[in-house]
Amino acid sequence: MTAADKYDICETVYRFAHGVDTRDWALYRSILSDEVSVDYSSYGGYAPAVHVGDAWVAGIAPLFNGLAATQHLMSNAVVDLDGDRAHCRMYLWAHHVFEPADPASWFTLGGYYDDDLMRSSEGPVGWLITGIKLTVTWRSGDPKIMSLGRRRGMEMQGQPTPAPASRPSLSQPRD
Repeated sequence: MTAADKYDICETVYRFAHGVDTRDWALYRSILSDEVSVDYSSYGGYAPAVHVGDAWVAGIAPLFNGLAATQHLMSNAVVDLDGDRAHCRMYLWAHHVFEPADPASWFTLGGYYDDDLMRSSEGPVGWLITGIKLTVTWRSGDPKIMSLGRRRGMEMQGQPTPAPASRPSLSQPRD
């Protein structure tokens, strides 16, 4: 593995966080393959599933658009390269804010992402993410703000909102 390979793989994963935190959905979509395997089971108990990239982005955008701020910090990358395929484990600290002036409306989690990537000229830096697995190792704060954020984001986009007690479906992924 060359230093350039590792740099480009890490840069692709960093763009994942940057796209979400800046609500730049075109950037976020640009680092995903057309089909992406997503496993957020440690966060919300959902079974792993394969999503069309556009549908995945459309599903998570309302959640993050409805939050006042997020900050996803990623570090300690370990990259394994096998030809035109790669695996990257990156530690994560993810802070979510519903109302900035109210610390009771903040939710933070830590853990790591295991991402699978493939070399592709379609990726901004030559790689696309084909698989995402989140492993949550700790949580702090109020996780209910995530559904409140989704609801507010859907309202902002003029989409029908689920009843407050309903649980998002797999097409509505949770962070």
